[in-house]
Amino acid sequence: MVDFLIKYRGILVVLFVLPASLIFKLYMGSRNRLVFWLNSAPDKHPEKVAKVQEQVKAWMRETGGSVPMCTARPGWQAMSLKQGNYKKTHYQVNINLQDILEIDKDKGTVRVEPMVNMGQITAALKPLGWMLAVVPELDALTVGGLVNGFGIESSSHKYGLFQHICASFEIVTANGELVKCSRTENREMFYAIPWSYGSLGFLVCAEIKIVPAKDFVHLSYIPFKSKQAFLQRFTEESNKPIEKAYDFIEGLMYSEQEGVLMLGNFSNSVPEGKTKNAINNFWKPWFYEHVRTFLNKEQPEEEWIPLRHYYHRHTRSFFWEMEQIIPFGNQPWFRYLLGWMSPPDISLLKLTETDAIHELYDAHHMDQDFLIPISTLDQSLSFFHQQVNYYPLWLCPMKVFETPFRGMVNPTKDEQMFVDVGIYGEPDVENYQAKITTRKLEQFVAQAGGFQALYADTYQTREELRQMFDHTLLDKLRKENNALKTFPEPFDKVSRAART
Repeated sequence: MVDFLIKYRGILVVLFVLPASLIFKLYMGSRNRLVFWLNSAPDKHPEKVAKVQEQVKAWMRETGGSVPMCTARPGWQAMSLKQGNYKKTHYQVNINLQDILEIDKDKGTVRVEPMVNMGQITAALKPLGWMLAVVPELDALTVGGLVNGFGIESSSHKYGLFQHICASFEIVTANGELVKCSRTENREMFYAIPWSYGSLGFLVCAEIKIVPAKDFVHLSYIPFKSKQAFLQRFTEESNKPIEKAYDFIEGLMYSEQEGVLMLGNFSNSVPEGKTKNAINNFWKPWFYEHVRTFLNKEQPEEEWIPLRHYYHRHTRSFFWEMEQIIPFGNQPWFRYLLGWMSPPDISLLKLTETDAIHELYDAHHMDQDFLIPISTLDQSLSFFHQQVNYYPLWLCPMKVFETPFRGMVNPTKDEQMFVDVGIYGEPDVENYQAKITTRKLEQFVAQAGGFQALYADTYQTREELRQMFDHTLLDKLRKENNALKTFPEPFDKVSRAART
């Protein structure tokens, strides 16, 4: 039975998970439309926040503060492939906050609750002619996860990480107090929250920067057969001043030497005679396979992509992980017959995974994002090739801005431009051992002055994680706000021990 579940998982996903995912999406879509129609979210937000505060005060009465708190959101609903076992021993607080509260065109911001996801936001903003300055790829990514963890997209070379486009936060602290923080109010708290993994309090609201948007992205595909030529152009485009830079930059490496650089700008319309490609229509090839076809072109090519299709271009295939789940998912017959139900909901996939599948992923699969200084990209790609030899690799440039207070992410070198290298799949090297290889990558990235995305498996020790991420400000505020024993610190949520 175990062998059957592993070998034929794709069939089981198609028969059971896809229909369940469709029902779930239809329910959530109806619910969100109802909330928007009633326009009730802004009125009910203070009431819902008060319920969170009441739960925190009940925690103190019931436990005397002897048991740490966490959100009641089940681990299978999180985007990490691992479920948080720490939740089994913590006092759980229900954070039922999943509404868009206000879109302020004059300020250029949107106020949202923490469980609002990227799909909701882009659907609400696009008809109004606005969009988040940084739209992390997958529809199901939530604001709370992107603030307390990290978020990045192909506009991050201009605007930085998701945390950098946030104007203010509101959290409920260990004392049940509602605290608002911004660049001018409670400034230390504002700069300490990103990457803190809820170790300062419960996020209940975020105000996020939005930018005027157009209907299309004019995207150029530039193929390279030489790694050095690719890196030279990639670095040159990433480091351009913001006023001269493309709106979007992304690279996919398909081998050690071959890659496609994508450069995009907003566009109002599709010029006559040019190619319009709605890449997220269910019958279309998966985006990374579409991009692969440009490797055979002699010259760069271009097309115009509808904006929301562009922002969620990797959603249908979960970048390239869907191939591991439904191996036939990109076949034309499947796309035309059943593609309209795709993709399956990630949380439902996790919920239906067996222990055998967990063990299989642990032993053979890697999901990692490493943020490295762009000056080390050549060396880093060579090292990743030696240790993992997996392709495609996702390359996304990101700017790290200087801040008046040192938060968790502080470059140790004179660097501002970094690159997210995404490794998602089964390494193609002999005698691959997940822990040993990941440890080597973590140590290499730390020595290069980079950072590890903590949604993924980390084998770092507590001390090593603290060396990579500066806990100075976080520790100070956790002590001042009675959070040391109230909320687990990041290591206690992201380490293997907390997730296995």
